[in-house]
Amino acid sequence: MLNTLRDITQAVAQADSLDRALTQIVRLTKSAMKTQCCSVYILEQSGEQAQLVLSATDGFDPDAVGQVSMPLSEGLVGLVAEREEVINLADARSHKRFKGFALVAEEDYRAFLAAPIIYQKRVLGVIVVQQETARLFSENEEAFLMTLAAQLAMAVKGLKQKEKVKDHQQQILFQGTSASNGIAIAHALVLGGEIPLEQPQIQCVNTVSEVIRLRNALLRAKDDISALSQRFDREQDEEVSSIFSALMLLLDDKSLGGEYIREVQEGWSAETAVSRVSLRYIEQFSHMEDPYLKERASDIKDLGQRVLRQLIEPERIVFEPDKPVVLVTREADTSLLAEFPRKKLAGIVTELGGVNSHAAILARALGVPAIVGVEQILTTDIDKQLVVVNASRGQLLVSPSPSVIGEFRGFLSAQKALQRKFAEELHLKAQTQDGHRVKLCMNAGLLSGLGSEIAEGADGIGLYRTEIPFMLQQRFPSESEQVKGYRQVLDAAGSKPVVMRTLDVGGDKPLPYFPIKEENPFLGWRGIRLSLDHPELFLVQLRAMLQAGADSEQLKIMLPMVSCLDEIDQALSYLQQAFDELTEESETKVRWPQVGIMLEVPALLYQLHEVAKRVDFVSVGSNDLTQYLLAVDRNNPRVSSLFDSYHPGVLRALKRTCEDCNSANLNISVCGELAGEPIGVMLLVAMGYNNLSMNQGSLARVNYLLRRVPMTDLKQILDLVLNLQNGEEVRQLVIEYLKQRDLVSILN
Repeated sequence: MLNTLRDITQAVAQADSLDRALTQIVRLTKSAMKTQCCSVYILEQSGEQAQLVLSATDGFDPDAVGQVSMPLSEGLVGLVAEREEVINLADARSHKRFKGFALVAEEDYRAFLAAPIIYQKRVLGVIVVQQETARLFSENEEAFLMTLAAQLAMAVKGLKQKEKVKDHQQQILFQGTSASNGIAIAHALVLGGEIPLEQPQIQCVNTVSEVIRLRNALLRAKDDISALSQRFDREQDEEVSSIFSALMLLLDDKSLGGEYIREVQEGWSAETAVSRVSLRYIEQFSHMEDPYLKERASDIKDLGQRVLRQLIEPERIVFEPDKPVVLVTREADTSLLAEFPRKKLAGIVTELGGVNSHAAILARALGVPAIVGVEQILTTDIDKQLVVVNASRGQLLVSPSPSVIGEFRGFLSAQKALQRKFAEELHLKAQTQDGHRVKLCMNAGLLSGLGSEIAEGADGIGLYRTEIPFMLQQRFPSESEQVKGYRQVLDAAGSKPVVMRTLDVGGDKPLPYFPIKEENPFLGWRGIRLSLDHPELFLVQLRAMLQAGADSEQLKIMLPMVSCLDEIDQALSYLQQAFDELTEESETKVRWPQVGIMLEVPALLYQLHEVAKRVDFVSVGSNDLTQYLLAVDRNNPRVSSLFDSYHPGVLRALKRTCEDCNSANLNISVCGELAGEPIGVMLLVAMGYNNLSMNQGSLARVNYLLRRVPMTDLKQILDLVLNLQNGEEVRQLVIEYLKQRDLVSILN
């Protein structure tokens, strides 16, 4: 069953049009289920009413395709879509909803089994199998069709979008979730999208270097397949695991891999070689009579595209000068964004990832408009097409008209004017209208432009993410390299304080040379847990920080992902060891820094008095704290609507935390994304948070806002929102206040 399902869904996913995909579906399903007829109806909007249109059939008259349609209120097919459930009838003609169509002679068939094709709660269509003999389809047949429909939903959704982009000259709108506000107008660069198997016929000059390039691509492709195989091994799914093992063998020198290499040795480029060999074998397998061997052509295509991806995409980040692009990818990891040429990155669009993933956080730090959760965007063939990213509304427009482009250019100009207005007061100290002082620090991870950014109004660096320099290397940086990097950061800050967070990898921040594969990475081996398990790495980092901070009192060290007091004690013992070693080794006197922890794990909120006996300060990481309080994976678009930092429960926890820290004389700040959001800033300041750290792009806006709202108003607002039912009510109440004070533009 698994092999059959895989063959059908793979054939559909590789089809280059919706019509061809549907033709494959009905042919293969009819054969697999040994029925006399299989048809697919696709839900189309016709005026104000949705219609189910016969879009493919193997059993009815082919001329009926596109001619037969019905609303959801008519016929058995309409009933399946209306109820959103499987219907299995021994004699369809006896059902009161039966409706025959002369074009298809449906009354010839009695047995009827149909399943809705549903993608994320939306009905896309219905798949139906029928037989002349009256009988109920078995439970196994029913389960098969239901499973097939569920697997086909994503492919059908993607192909429908692809058809829209291909067939319409007017702009096409895709919806996602805003991860970093702003507007971008540029051509799309798709990484991770479909790679066409037909490649240009190009000959190579240096066959030796081309063979090396091909072998490296084959190794990377094998690694990808091996990772998939290991996942199914862990799930004890031997049948699926064996499929990947067979694919691995095909890439060996004695099989397809060797054929690719021999083609290069005959003078072809690596891409051309893979294309030629793949197309040759696909042609051979497609003409075989044995159905099993015939379907193996899809394996050849799959492998060819995997190897081509490894050959083509690693080289695609080298662009022509002065051509910024909108990066469209399945999921933008942090290292990709950090390495991407900043001047070439106009915007980011991803299929996966949450608005508080670290990639999204880095996009905000870079000031790059970003949208996440744009369903099936990689299948829509938008590479090199002109697009508009309207991240403020979570919208992606493909092939916009000249008038629309003109409108968005106007919006961009207005945004820039607003930023200039905010920046005019950045040199003034941040304080509320009635004189309540709030320190605004900045989050950082990249060295470029750091000095000027701090000079433009920040009270220091409230969070320096040391993991980003680690991500940009192919190995762990040495002690001397780290000392040099940390000194640059401290020097850039002048005399202002710098909070350096120790290595925080794991979760959605893997190191390329230290991969961590876990079932649930956000609850796994990350942050201080990893550092304490690798003291040889932790000690090197602590020594480097102490040496870099020896000449000033700027340095503060912060420990991430702390979940218990023992972890603090262990980390402090390693810091003491590093301090003692350097004191003995060096003539330069090192200083003992202030030490703090990130408040991310909810358990520590109830041990703050004990924490205060061990460290000098705490900083709330609102992103992870919200994630753990709400039990919502902040990278998962399926539950992204549940991730809400304005949830009244989260706000009450933040208020209680600030009060407990004040009673314990423990300095507290916020360095999560909430600290840079206007609504979040107003609520945090009202709670008593007087030290906020945010991305550089938020500093001017937050300063401007605070200088126009009195503390008395903020406290009244806080009292009201803490008694509301949900985060949306909280937002609306604060927005209404900003409208009354003519400050709502601060949210754009």
